[in-house]
Order: sequence, then C-alpha cells, then structure tokens
Amino acid sequence: MKAVLQYRASPGFITDLGARAAADGFAWAAVDETDEAAFAREIADAEVLLHVLKPVTAAMMDQAPRLRLIQKLGVGVNTIDLETAKARGIAVANMPGTNSQAVAEMTLALMFATLRRITYFDPLVRAGEGWRPDLRVIDSVGEIAGRTVGFLGYGGVPTRLAPVLKALGADVIYTARSAKPDAVGRAVDLETLLAKADILSLHAPLTDQTRRIVDGSALARMKPGAILINTARGELVDEAALTAALAAGRLAAAGLDVFETEPVDPSAPLFALPNVVLAPHAAWLTPETLGRSLDVAFDNCRRLRAGDPLLNQVV
Repeated sequence: MKAVLQYRASPGFITDLGARAAADGFAWAAVDETDEAAFAREIADAEVLLHVLKPVTAAMMDQAPRLRLIQKLGVGVNTIDLETAKARGIAVANMPGTNSQAVAEMTLALMFATLRRITYFDPLVRAGEGWRPDLRVIDSVGEIAGRTVGFLGYGGVPTRLAPVLKALGADVIYTARSAKPDAVGRAVDLETLLAKADILSLHAPLTDQTRRIVDGSALARMKPGAILINTARGELVDEAALTAALAAGRLAAAGLDVFETEPVDPSAPLFALPNVVLAPHAAWLTPETLGRSLDVAFDNCRRLRAGDPLLNQVV
C-alpha cells in the first residue's frame, strides 16, 4: 500500500512519516502542494492521500485510479469534493480532536496579542522606541479579567479554553447547535452573544448555514470596541465587512488565523490595519498535533489494508 502526503512538510514531519511508513511496510511519498508534476507522478499508484489544505478536486481524483482513502489531517472536509469521492467509492475520513489543544493555545495567544497590542510593541522595542509609545495605545490595551468572552460554537477548543478564561476572571458565554450540559459558561442566543461579547471567538464548522455568519449586519450588532478571534474557518466571516469595521474603529481589534481565500494577497486592505494580528492558518500546526495526526492516519491505513472499519469515516 502507498500513501501520498500533499503538503509542504517540515523535515521533522517527513522523518516521522517515513519512520512510521517503514514500520508498517507502507510505501510513501511527500510532495509540495505547488508541485503538480510530482503529485501526478506519485498519486498515480497510491491508495491513500494524506490531505491537509489544498482542495481535493475531481480532477485530482482522476489522476489516482487506485485511490481508496482520502485521509484528512484535521477536521474540516469542506476542501474535499465529497460527492465525487462517494461516487467513485473513495472513503473520506477526518480526525476530530487531534488539533484541539494546539488551536486552543493559539486562540488564547491571539486573545492576549490583540488585548495587549503585542504586534505594536514588539517592533517598537526593536527600534529602540519601546519606552516612548503612543500614549493612546496604552489607553487601548486591556486584560481578560472582567471581560465577557463569547464562543460561537462549543466543541473541543472552547471546552479547553473556557475553564482557563474563567480562572483568569472572564465571564464566558456561548451559542451552540446542541445543549452542552457540562459546559463552563452559560448558553445564550446569537443576538445576545453578539451584543454582550467583549471578545467573540469563532469555533463553528463551515456549512451553508454558517458561511459568512459574521457578516456586515452581525458586525454592526457586536459590542462597540469588541475583539474578533477566528481560528476556525475564514469563510465564517465577511472579510471586506470586517476590514471596514476595524478601519472605522467599530471593532477594537481582530486576531485571525484563517481567511476567506488562502494564501492571502499581501496587498489586501486587512493587512494594512495596525489593530489586526495575523497567522497563516497555523493554529493547528505543532509537532504534537502532527504526531497525533499520524497516529490516526496510519491506524486507518492499517484498517484499510485489513478490510476493517475506518475511524471517523465521513464518506
């Protein structure tokens, strides 16, 4: 059996992947997402595609006549043509929970970075001007304690974060599709969440119902001076409307790890705003997450080879 990883992987990840494949007797290859020739060559005789970010299209599946499994390294499968995979008898599986710890920590980091204006102070200190900041910036910083943090969605990431935020002195509220009897915080409707949250953190999956759920109208209903954090899916937010709200001072700041289109054009107006902290869809990306992901991926490869049921099969 052969597995192909389509991802610009770090040396450590490549080493771990190779060691695991060798231990299980699997052939393997890793190709950069931008190297279409290498992908076409390697996927031609592969049975498993280890998918990260680049969309898996029908045309890509055309290049893989032996493909039996598309294994998502992560949770969201919106980047996979599920209908085509189903029609061709190609299983699709994901791995919920493997990246929750990493995303929770990045979400908290973005909250701190936006509240304390880290991206303003860091270059100022490096330039020797850190002890003479714009005093208006001092008036704009703040603490988590005493603020209301609202979660749109309540899965693995808010489950980890809510007790931490509560311990730091925040009030926690959330809205979710189903009841969360063990949740830390109190459930509210969407309108209350928008109106009350000093920090609104997005953790909903991308569906037809949630696409651009934070649009211009929702942004206008948010608490003036609020902060938006998004480590979920870029398409949850109307990016143009967000840029306008930030530029106008309607929102105080935003911490973003995901965007409507990735990679983002560096000339995007959002990038010119000083009250935005940006990361390149890397909240999930730690060696620990990758190790957990390979645990699940190779377990499913062994199951596929043995004809056993797959873990977390979506299609």
